[in-house]
Amino acid sequence: MKILVLGGAGYIGSHTALELVKAGHEVVIADNLVTGYRKAIPNGAKFYEGDLRDFDFLDNLFQKEQIDAVIHFAAYSLVGESVTNPLKYYDNNLCGTKILLDAMVKNNVDKIVFSSTAATYGEPENIPILESDRTCPTNPYGETKLAMEKMFKWTANAHGMRFVSLRYFNACGADESGEIGEAHTPESHLIPLILQVPNGKRETVCIYGTDYGTPDGTCIRDYIHVTDLAQAHILAVQYLMNGGESDIFNLGNGVGYSVLEVIETARKVTGHPIPATETPRRAGDPARLVASSEKAKKILGWKPVHDSLEEIISSAWNWHKNHPNGYDET
Repeated sequence: MKILVLGGAGYIGSHTALELVKAGHEVVIADNLVTGYRKAIPNGAKFYEGDLRDFDFLDNLFQKEQIDAVIHFAAYSLVGESVTNPLKYYDNNLCGTKILLDAMVKNNVDKIVFSSTAATYGEPENIPILESDRTCPTNPYGETKLAMEKMFKWTANAHGMRFVSLRYFNACGADESGEIGEAHTPESHLIPLILQVPNGKRETVCIYGTDYGTPDGTCIRDYIHVTDLAQAHILAVQYLMNGGESDIFNLGNGVGYSVLEVIETARKVTGHPIPATETPRRAGDPARLVASSEKAKKILGWKPVHDSLEEIISSAWNWHKNHPNGYDET
């Protein structure tokens, strides 16, 4: 298969592109490199630098390459930034996806796998969260992702397109090679922030709230290894290629770990004391977010392989300790 990976120079996109290359597929990556990195692009992938909102760029790409399916990672994803600058998120995530779909319809590309998010659910009504649960995002990032899902649905109805939306939880870890990993500026994800302490990048890690209704008072999240996420995207493409109907799937390990448990595991993995500072809660942080992934396991045949928290943090540490500045050498 020839797969177009939009946002393939980013964190999850680059790991998915690498897994596609390993599996013997032809991989075409398009990325504007605003948050992605050239060094994250795997050997064997063809790269086009361009923007999702540029119809001519996408149209020309589809005409040059006989694309079988698209995997769409090209979205802004910082929750806090989406609250302070919502129009940036509507412009890139929604307007960009609309232009992508215009180009796909024109060029008869009719299969797409979409990188969605647990943020579409907002405050969960049930744990574990099911795909059928209410969607009520609490921030513009989740709102744009939900609107993108609906855009796929209505475009599919009108033009015979088929899509899979993958709503995943806390992506983490790094490829076992240690050659690619997580690099965000600014960094907002818990595990990389924790690992900045043993890497000498910060003195302490902040714990936002210790008074939640959880066993140790800190937030509980479902952490999923980025390589397991990548495999789910490949299975979703194969599902569509085999005639599967449009659908939505959660991706998670189905196990929740608290902030304190993650910090303690990182101490064990790194051998560093990792001081922690308790600070007040952040607005909009649910106490628990844990996925039910039974549907993905049953229909896509997906099974997380790297599902122990220690293995996840070990792989992340293998990347971060050797790349303390991410992809920047200096």
